[in-house]
Amino acid sequence: MQALLAIALLLQGSSVSALRTGLDTLYGGDFERAAAYFAELAGRDTTDPAPVVFQAGAYIWWAAARDSAAFELRRIDSLLTLALRRAQPVGAEFWRATALGYRARQREENGHSFSAAKDAKAMRDIYRELLAADSTCADCYLGLGVYDYGLARAGALSRFFARIIGLGSGDAERGIRYMRRAAHDGDLARVEGTWVLAAALMREAARDPHGSAVLEDEARSYVEALAARYPGNPVFQRFLVDGPARTSACKAREAPAHAESLL
Repeated sequence: MQALLAIALLLQGSSVSALRTGLDTLYGGDFERAAAYFAELAGRDTTDPAPVVFQAGAYIWWAAARDSAAFELRRIDSLLTLALRRAQPVGAEFWRATALGYRARQREENGHSFSAAKDAKAMRDIYRELLAADSTCADCYLGLGVYDYGLARAGALSRFFARIIGLGSGDAERGIRYMRRAAHDGDLARVEGTWVLAAALMREAARDPHGSAVLEDEARSYVEALAARYPGNPVFQRFLVDGPARTSACKAREAPAHAESLL
């Protein structure tokens, strides 16, 4: 458990185990029950931002499962606003950055690029400060990785706009490296870090025809592991059905048919 995250949780009401229980429910695909669970946690301590952040996260995952950017949009925005209000005291910077990252994602997805950029920059600055104070905060790397990768892979006009308002130019390689850190060493962000890393690798595969097979294999192996742990999550299952079947397991299943064709 990273020191800064542990301190943030000690200063607030939620225990790590309580949050993990809710996250397991969320990633297991029971988004409605996860949202209700985090709402109950948030009601026990009306100063604690952590469960409110993850309650919003439950609705965001639920929207992804429904393939609907508009699903519970107002509720998600309201929850993130509440989380940011609760995260004002000193010691809650991690949760403020996390809520800003979620809100930036929501605003970008729904066409509010300028406000998304402001939130993303604020998120980046907070995570950098946290890592400067404690380099073991692996969960901090998820937001920084998405920030770096997203800017690097934005269109030319978006990159120009980003430089004008001081967002920087991004670095895709560094972004993926940060995502790997969150996926491999993170605590509460490990599952989401793994999922985001897999999505980035698939995007890189589409850009690199020579290395696409290796990148697709790696991405799919991550999601297969997530789906094995959380078989009820429709987001993971949809990836495995719709994505390219290039892993060694898939190749092994294809081998008998291929062998028969050679006879």
